[in-house]
Amino acid sequence: MKIAIIGTGRVAAALGKGWAGRGHMVTFASRQPGSEKVAALVDAAGPNAAAARVRDAVARSSTVVLAVPFGAVRETLARAGDLSGKVLIDCTNPIAPGLRPLFDSTTSGAEQIAGWAAGARVVKAFNTTGAENMAAPAYPGGAATMLLCGDEEMAKAAVWQLAEELGFEPVDAGPLSAARHLENLALLWIHLAQVNGLGRGIAFRLLRR
Repeated sequence: MKIAIIGTGRVAAALGKGWAGRGHMVTFASRQPGSEKVAALVDAAGPNAAAARVRDAVARSSTVVLAVPFGAVRETLARAGDLSGKVLIDCTNPIAPGLRPLFDSTTSGAEQIAGWAAGARVVKAFNTTGAENMAAPAYPGGAATMLLCGDEEMAKAAVWQLAEELGFEPVDAGPLSAARHLENLALLWIHLAQVNGLGRGIAFRLLRR
């Protein structure tokens, strides 16, 4: 799979290294693809990784990952070019000051993104846990759960596969409107890790009888 990852932070690095190491062709999309930071990231990700400007990275990829702060999403999408038909994985979380949701219960960041990215097949995923778990989702009790949602089954199947390859247990949470719940779950994870002091070595796991 050819994957463009827009962003070069911890989430982008964990996902990009993981997928490149499993044979996917990963392009880190950046305003400064030739910078020392990006060059170091590409080097760490291995021979299946490269870097390019956002529009070029998107053009060469079938799957695009949004791993930037939510406040930068709309501007980033404007630079991305044509996203029609591409799987767009939204890893972002719209968080207001005071660790509160940016939107009320009638919408979500992912639904906003679907409106901004005309023709893209948006799937919400990789937002409910930290980068450390994306790099190593295995726990003594089993694999961490990766919840995902979207309105197109084939797009969700592709993201399911990517989550499974990293070692997560994927769970389909339903249509894209369920992103409202996933974004709130992300707030809970951050609250537990940072406010309650549990640290970042925690993850959610769905149990079944």
